[in-house]
Amino acid sequence: MNKLLAEEIYYYMVLGRKFEYAAKEHYMRGDISGFLHLDIGQEALSVAAMKAFEKGDVFSTYREHVMAIARGIDPKAVMAELFGKETGVSKGRGGSMHLFDPSCFFFGGDAIVGGHLPNAVGCAYARKYQGKEDGVMAIFGDGATNGGAFFESLNIASTQRLPILFLCENNRYAIGTEITRVAPFLEQSKKAKPYMPTRQVDGMDALAVYEAVVEAQSEIQDGHGPIFIEAFTCRYEGHSMSDAGTYRSPQEMQICKAQDPIERLKRALLERYECDMKMVSTIEERAKKAVDEAVEFAANSKEPDPSKLYEHIFCKRCANVVS
Repeated sequence: MNKLLAEEIYYYMVLGRKFEYAAKEHYMRGDISGFLHLDIGQEALSVAAMKAFEKGDVFSTYREHVMAIARGIDPKAVMAELFGKETGVSKGRGGSMHLFDPSCFFFGGDAIVGGHLPNAVGCAYARKYQGKEDGVMAIFGDGATNGGAFFESLNIASTQRLPILFLCENNRYAIGTEITRVAPFLEQSKKAKPYMPTRQVDGMDALAVYEAVVEAQSEIQDGHGPIFIEAFTCRYEGHSMSDAGTYRSPQEMQICKAQDPIERLKRALLERYECDMKMVSTIEERAKKAVDEAVEFAANSKEPDPSKLYEHIFCKRCANVVS
């Protein structure tokens, strides 16, 4: 990774954290309603994976705000969607859990745990059939690995040698349930070993995540079949805004925050890439400005027209596919 790319990843990580804190603030003010799942603490994975998987289709979970922005969706459109405004990426109809933009090859925001995995596998099958080499990346949490769709997806991807990267974001908790209470081991990659090559990476290290995903995408593009990567992360907030996170001790959170991904990448910029603090501060100020502009844009955008409530429900081009 060169210096410019490291600076870009740092920018999006800082932007992502400031964006999430702004979303939290406006949720508490009542400007955002519905569900809100914050990605604070997991920015290294959310940004570095997007930047590494430069081409190809991405399917994600509903904790996807930072991923969507890193993928190229305008922060203004994302914040406006959270506000439920017409200018949102899904025109205010999806909200926090349904950010979707085919122009960025981002098919994210599936509200069903593990529900997007079969879709990702189907997309990978289509890409292989079309002879396209870019491949597919499916990002999911450790909790999704206990669902039937997970194993079915691994099985089909393996038997068909599909160009898909399964990226497991293991933060150890499915809502408030610690993973070892519902699985016999912490390392969920063990579940995938019978099906495909598996790897593990420090999900709090943006540089390590980037290298792991770049290498994996190169291999799936070369026709080696699916790959499973398990990234160990830590979310600082509860599962959602309705979760106080009291099931985690102060000691556990102290250990998590000592690995802060933004601080780690900042140190790398200063030491490895020989940036100075002025450059780092400039990046941080630019990120803050982008978030402030996103909030202002969302707050001043129009509400959706109620008369258009039933538009965009069915695909008109697909209406006559089945007679």
